[in-house]
Amino acid sequence: MQKIEFAQSAQSTIGVEWEIALVNREDADLCSVAEKVLDQLKEDAGLGHEDEHPTVKPELLMNTVEVVTGVHNTVAGATEELRTNVRMLNDVAGDHGVDLYSAGSHPFAAPTLQPVTDKDRYAKLIDRTQWWGRQMVIYGVHVHVGLDSRDKALPITDGLINYQPHFQALSASSPYWGGEDTGYASQRSLMFQQLPAAGIPFHFNSWSEYESHIADMLHTGVIDDVSEIRWDVRPVPRFGTVEMRICDGLSSLEDIAAITALTQCLVHDMSMSIEAGYKIPIMPAWFRVENKWRAARYGLDAIIILNAQGDEMLVTDHLRAEVKRLAPVAEQLGCSKELQGIITLIESGAEYQRQRKVFASSGGDFHAVVRDNVARMKAV
Repeated sequence: MQKIEFAQSAQSTIGVEWEIALVNREDADLCSVAEKVLDQLKEDAGLGHEDEHPTVKPELLMNTVEVVTGVHNTVAGATEELRTNVRMLNDVAGDHGVDLYSAGSHPFAAPTLQPVTDKDRYAKLIDRTQWWGRQMVIYGVHVHVGLDSRDKALPITDGLINYQPHFQALSASSPYWGGEDTGYASQRSLMFQQLPAAGIPFHFNSWSEYESHIADMLHTGVIDDVSEIRWDVRPVPRFGTVEMRICDGLSSLEDIAAITALTQCLVHDMSMSIEAGYKIPIMPAWFRVENKWRAARYGLDAIIILNAQGDEMLVTDHLRAEVKRLAPVAEQLGCSKELQGIITLIESGAEYQRQRKVFASSGGDFHAVVRDNVARMKAV
């Protein structure tokens, strides 16, 4: 059986990954100049062409880069690192005639016309997944939270999936796809799960059961490495973290800080509960699937299933209650201000709502939707 070691990590430390698209300043369409932007960043940092930039990475598509943080104890620290690096990226992008854009999807770009980054792992993915793989013109925000014990990884993965609809609703920013309104708040979430080893994770009763699953996937050729599992929440053994990958791309750093704080608080709270002998509730599998669909479809207006008994509540009402419940945890972690940003996000509206308002007020101009997003990225 495949033995998977879980790295040592300090409890509740965090790291954030922010996927960002490059759009042409002239026509607001996607622009595949990531390699040129990365080369300039590496040159400015005194690195060689073959070196990897420490904080800005290539992604599947040549129109995309990913800004990553190091390990932080506080949300404020991670947020400031993102701010510094996105400002640097903004400056370099301008030299190449492009702006930064981050949402779950681009509203009008033709998905199948976007060039793929020249890496073997990406070529293999596209070759295997074909039409679905070529649709992956999507962007997200991922949050890692450190765990001090491997035994916490799977229960907390289950626990974060209980909050899938909350994160989905808060971050939903992909109502448009290929120039059409899909009627969904998050098209990205339903698109991404079409890839093998993506979507809602399975429930595992033990680490050995998880290892057995990974061994089967490797043996049958579904994956070549455990990192190719792209679940909405997943353990990341090499970092000693649990990674929340649910969220659509976001153009507001304040919203990213709020969602990072909510993730950190939930994981820390669950970790303390496990240490106290409490078991994390496990949702029935079909409840998990239904909650994801409801949040993708209705966003902040979703009525979600709360527990195995089938009790329901408007997602924003439950979020308000959770922010209040987690206030002592946020104070302990030093992210009280950022956690309150969840309430601000609810009251000001999610990105998908802003996109539809801009589209309507502009007389149906998708370019205006992109430029509104770009303006927020420039204000980072």
